[in-house]
Amino acid sequence: MRVDLFDFNLPQDSIALRPADPRDSARLLVVPAGGSFQDRIVLDLPDYLRAGDALVVNDSRVIHARLSGRRFRDALSAHVEATLIERLDASRWRALMRPAKKLATGDRIRFARRGCAQGDEVGKAEINARVEAKGEDGEITLAFELHGPALDEAIEQSGVMPLPPYIAGKRSADARDESDYQTIFAREAGAVAAPTAGLHFTPKLLAAIEARGVRLYRVTLHVGAGTFLPVKAEDTDLHRMHEEFARLDAETAQALNEVRAGGGRIVAVGTTALRVLESAADDAGRFAPYGARTRIFITPGYRFRAVDMLLTNFHLPRSTLFMLVAAFAGLERMKAAYAHAIESGYRFYSYGDACLLQRCEK
Repeated sequence: MRVDLFDFNLPQDSIALRPADPRDSARLLVVPAGGSFQDRIVLDLPDYLRAGDALVVNDSRVIHARLSGRRFRDALSAHVEATLIERLDASRWRALMRPAKKLATGDRIRFARRGCAQGDEVGKAEINARVEAKGEDGEITLAFELHGPALDEAIEQSGVMPLPPYIAGKRSADARDESDYQTIFAREAGAVAAPTAGLHFTPKLLAAIEARGVRLYRVTLHVGAGTFLPVKAEDTDLHRMHEEFARLDAETAQALNEVRAGGGRIVAVGTTALRVLESAADDAGRFAPYGARTRIFITPGYRFRAVDMLLTNFHLPRSTLFMLVAAFAGLERMKAAYAHAIESGYRFYSYGDACLLQRCEK
């Protein structure tokens, strides 16, 4: 399909720079398969669920993936910034770096650890890495001297929360983002962007959902930076989808199969949870344990096998996420929903409001 079919104009003042407070007071646009849109708030979500449904959330935790340091080559040095985007193994990461064009294979990078005193021993006050490779798309492979948990701890000590560019371009990350940009489900460290639909949940909302007779289940997908980038190709067939690690354990897969067998609906909280579920389901909609990298790319025409309803935020134009929701609820339906949201003052993107989508039946 032509990528320009998924374009729309969004006023800059529609982009949320802070989340709603409390989180569950964010607005909720309900988009049923037919009929009128409904303007509610997230705290009203239990009204659209029923006993026996399964609510599936992503428990990925955002790491401090944005690092600042210096590049060293012979006697020369220069300031660099890195955003880690994908863990390759226990000591290597793919990263987006600035200025990438001035980096060369073999360059040494020293990232300063926050909170280290000036007199600290070199090595304790720094994280050392080497530019192992440069990709054609400008991505850099960094090989760190530290390994495993020691590297993870150093990154947490040294980096800052990697806010999306449409927020970071307008303000710096601060102490509020440490909690604002992390869901209450977060426990599996590895994401470099938040699974943003989960940001709306509070203990009060979870208690209301449980009282409704709805069970909560967890999957993991470590969100990569590519999730939120616009598609640059002119046709979806030419787009190379990013990969992300996804996991659905055996116990959860069995429980979800029992939900479906009992007539319950599978409600995905976020496109990340949906991508895990669709990756793990067979053609009959039955789930199997899954623990692998997924490159599932969902565009209109895709036949959904696993998910009946989707809670998600409002996404960027020309992005794979807007393509996904267009596939789920219908392209013209979602264009109309987004036009309604813009006209009605809904707040967009990671810190913005939410919509609840019912799957359209082909």
